[in-house]
Amino acid sequence: MPGYGERQRRRARERHERMKEEQRHRRRRFRQWFGVGLAVVVVAGLAAGLTVAFAGGSPKTSAATTSKPKVKASASPSPSATPTSSAASVTEPAKHCTYTKAGVAAKPVSLPSATPDYKATFTAMIHTNLGNIDINLLNSKATCTVNSFVHLAESGFWNNSQCHRLSNSEGLFILQCGDPTAKANATLSCSSTTIGTGTPGYEFGNENLTGATYPAGTVAMANTGSADSNGSQFFLVFKNTSLPASYTPFGTITGGLDILQNVAKAGTTCTYSAGGGVPKDKVNINSVTIKQS
Repeated sequence: MPGYGERQRRRARERHERMKEEQRHRRRRFRQWFGVGLAVVVVAGLAAGLTVAFAGGSPKTSAATTSKPKVKASASPSPSATPTSSAASVTEPAKHCTYTKAGVAAKPVSLPSATPDYKATFTAMIHTNLGNIDINLLNSKATCTVNSFVHLAESGFWNNSQCHRLSNSEGLFILQCGDPTAKANATLSCSSTTIGTGTPGYEFGNENLTGATYPAGTVAMANTGSADSNGSQFFLVFKNTSLPASYTPFGTITGGLDILQNVAKAGTTCTYSAGGGVPKDKVNINSVTIKQS
């Protein structure tokens, strides 16, 4: 019969193995839901308990349109764990873009033009409470994504919002922004059922995924896990990050990377169930300005 000391050691080993398995499970879930998960939220009233994803997102509710009407639709996102690209055959720079109405816009905004200025060169400046973040937009490689980003910036869609998710571990080093439901004057909570679900009321396909990597300085689109679920949310990479080529890279940071790195050092105030958390150092987006040449 084992002695007391042996039983204690066995229990300690069992506890250690359980903890390791729980950590492995969290890592697997985090990787699986990166494309969909700020916080996995069960939406009351939606069929089959649909989960709201970290980029928001929603299924198609109408045919694509080239006009700019106000978007009014019901959001009912249905994420997939394996993003794919329906835009893989598009020759860049794209001369025509498809934006499909989907869900309810977090702020009133029209659809972007379906005919992008594919010959232009664009830069963006995100004006935050911590300083400016300068971005070179990759218009020749992700034309429709840049076209949407420019449109939302010039519409003031992100004004007075805050970046709602920081991940600084597990090989994922990003600050996620772009959801107007995360208001600048709010104190965010990881238990919120709305933060991270905001969309512009339309969706569009992936671009620039062939050989895509996510080194420090990358700006890429968040999505719900399906190829056509890009909206308004994007993430800024502050340290080399390993991700599958499923998130459209559309810009590179040319100034202000140190701001993100300092925010990362400060850590988070809480942890979302799908990983990452609310940045301890609040990053408010006052406005985003675009320069065209």
